[in-house]
Amino acid sequence: MICESERLDDYLLELEEVNYSNPVIKARTEELFHPGQDELEKVKTAFVFVRDKIAHSWDIQGRTVTCNASDVLLHKEGICYAKSHLLAALLRSQGIPAGFCYQRLMLFDTPEQGYCIHALNAVYINTLDKWVRLDARGNKKGIHAEFSIGEERLAFPVDEKIGEIDYPMVYTKPHPKTVSALIKHRDILDIYKHYLPESL
Repeated sequence: MICESERLDDYLLELEEVNYSNPVIKARTEELFHPGQDELEKVKTAFVFVRDKIAHSWDIQGRTVTCNASDVLLHKEGICYAKSHLLAALLRSQGIPAGFCYQRLMLFDTPEQGYCIHALNAVYINTLDKWVRLDARGNKKGIHAEFSIGEERLAFPVDEKIGEIDYPMVYTKPHPKTVSALIKHRDILDIYKHYLPESL
């Protein structure tokens, strides 16, 4: 992984999409976290919550477009871009640096059906002095992402032979292309099928 910034503080910033001071986010952090938890417990708690309790819009065929972390939490759904915003917000609220990572994947089953950018998070574990990537997209048949500080257990394997890319950068902010896709359209299923960026 390559960090966009050498300053960990840049991975703690509050942003429009990562609005952890919002009352909705604050209320949830008070439920999820407590002083007795160590750093790893907080990271795992946040990851499992976003993975399991926030539905992936495509999986449930929801149409609501969510982008900001508070909206994702309020509606309890979002695509991977939105879910990565929420996970970053929960972690940053606890002083845990969290960034944004991306993969270029086949959108459906064959290259002819097109490609899309998929979002996940990287989290800095201070006690281990290392970044780990976590994918809170949401599990279903054929997708089994897990919390792991060793070997990555992400949602999707990347096959470079068919044009997929595992981008190495850990961004401090959500990529403008992914945010633009969410804010320019009103139906998330329409976005998913027609307007996801194909590359960074």
